[in-house]
Amino acid sequence: VQLVESGGGLVQAGGSLRLSCAASGSIFSSKAMGWYRQAPGKERELVAAISSGGSTLYADSVKGRFTIASDNAKNTLSLQMNSLKPEDTAMYSCARGRSATYSAGFGSWGQGTQVAVSS
Repeated sequence: VQLVESGGGLVQAGGSLRLSCAASGSIFSSKAMGWYRQAPGKERELVAAISSGGSTLYADSVKGRFTIASDNAKNTLSLQMNSLKPEDTAMYSCARGRSATYSAGFGSWGQGTQVAVSS
């Protein structure tokens, strides 16, 4: 399975970005998917996840600002990020779940796309 992210960039605080993840093969319909991020000097954290049934999970720090969505027909995962803050600056990677639910964890990640938010 290959996961390729796009859509990162530099944006001012308060702005928006939309990240996309394209996957090879039809995996979205059977596996949970998620977005992780890792800032310099910090551990990787789960930002948002979506189960194969459409249930979503968000980190407290992004609730109300970020929206995860999957398009099974197009094999793409997206992350709409609004009201961005400097602390959102990180490398964002999409991840494939080990099962249909995100509670089972994630087993593979893409290379990532960099997001930088200026104050």
